[in-house]
Amino acid sequence: MENRIKELRKANKLSQAELADIVGTTRQTITSIEVGKYTASLGLAYKIAHHFNLTIEEVFDFSSMEDED
Repeated sequence: MENRIKELRKANKLSQAELADIVGTTRQTITSIEVGKYTASLGLAYKIAHHFNLTIEEVFDFSSMEDED
């Protein structure tokens, strides 16, 4: 699943570790989500989107999941 986390994080001058602390996860999790090795849980996706004042759909691209149905 594609996402805009890295782009948003850099625009807000946040390191992976800083974002992880803000949303209550580890830097490794943020790294894995950014590179597409891990899909964020709904709760974590909400926390990330909420931090950037965006909706989940504005941060995460679900179009590839629509193809799986």
